[in-house]
Amino acid sequence: MLSFIRRWAAVLLVMGLSACTSIQLEPLPEGMTDQPPADWQDRAAKLGVFDHWQLTGKLAVRQPSDSGTAIINHWIQEGEAYDLALSSSFLGMGSTKLKGVPGFIELKLSNGEVYQSGDPDALMEAATGWQLPLESLIWWIRGLPAPAGDFRLLFDDRGELAIIRQDGWEIRYDRWHELQGNTPALPARITALKEKKRVRVVVSNWQDLTP
Repeated sequence: MLSFIRRWAAVLLVMGLSACTSIQLEPLPEGMTDQPPADWQDRAAKLGVFDHWQLTGKLAVRQPSDSGTAIINHWIQEGEAYDLALSSSFLGMGSTKLKGVPGFIELKLSNGEVYQSGDPDALMEAATGWQLPLESLIWWIRGLPAPAGDFRLLFDDRGELAIIRQDGWEIRYDRWHELQGNTPALPARITALKEKKRVRVVVSNWQDLTP
């Protein structure tokens, strides 16, 4: 049953990747194309069902009001549920833990205070001052557009995904991890830009947790 659900989810994802491209078109950067390579639908389908994983790495946020970095002690994704543990001395954040599913988040600060909200992005900003598009980042970190919202994909001359433009953000990919097995290459570094905001994630390690 689980494999059937994943295959069906992959089909829906591929349909969405073909349809949700109605954002305003801008001139292509030099060396880029918006024509996907022949294997893109297969890669996207495999990434779409790669939804049980763990990564470690580093997060850096720069915005007009402040900037800072955090160690990603772990980011565990189990389907739609995420468990994210950050460590940072920035603004006294210390150890910050985030757990949630789409439309709900629980955030626990180093002083033991716990906050819950149906708006993950707003709670993250209120508690830490950081503007992080968490629910979109869950998709962008795998090299996929988020299911909600229009997007545009740009590929380099090698057929690698180079840029996703979605919801006013431009997500750039410039390094990849090659994994063993059937999973396509996964991002090693992504940079998400929106106006004067920048979010960068450097992934040191990916781990497949597929049951």
